[in-house]
Amino acid sequence: MAARVGIVTFPGSLDDRDAARAVTRAGGEAVPLWHADRGLGGVDAVILPGGFSYGDYLRCGAIARFAPIMADLVPAARAGLPVLGICNGFQILCEAHLLPGALVRNSGLRFIDRCLRQVVARYCGRSPNGSARDIAGIRNEAGNVVGLMPHPEHAIDPLTGPGNEGLGFFTSVLRQVVAAG
Repeated sequence: MAARVGIVTFPGSLDDRDAARAVTRAGGEAVPLWHADRGLGGVDAVILPGGFSYGDYLRCGAIARFAPIMADLVPAARAGLPVLGICNGFQILCEAHLLPGALVRNSGLRFIDRCLRQVVARYCGRSPNGSARDIAGIRNEAGNVVGLMPHPEHAIDPLTGPGNEGLGFFTSVLRQVVAAG
């Protein structure tokens, strides 16, 4: 049975469809979730996609964390539900206190965390956004909540990006969700 992955759409989201497409291509079932609704619909994991959720501003997550769906997502994540936040979704996870640290302006707008044992991804070569120590993604202490600045959903086939490097990311995540479930 395919893992059911909720994709939350916030006002201004534009990568929600890309995230859903990546989940589907990786063998999962993408379940649309609307920010203003309550309940997670029995999903096995959730993605908070990027793409200008509440605008392309620093601290947009400070608004998004008060969305009705977050009232259900935060306790579910704290109870172990796998959650991935990409770009603005990463900001939302930090503002909702599901991930440590804070985001600041690029090259200037960079992720700051005093405890860097929780890094899950680094940029190869020089960081495009000036992040400290080339950090591209982090996780919470439990390992079930991950925030990424790069967009793996944009690299799932040659049509949407360079090759399909991002597809492997989603495939491995879904494999872990199914194994844990």
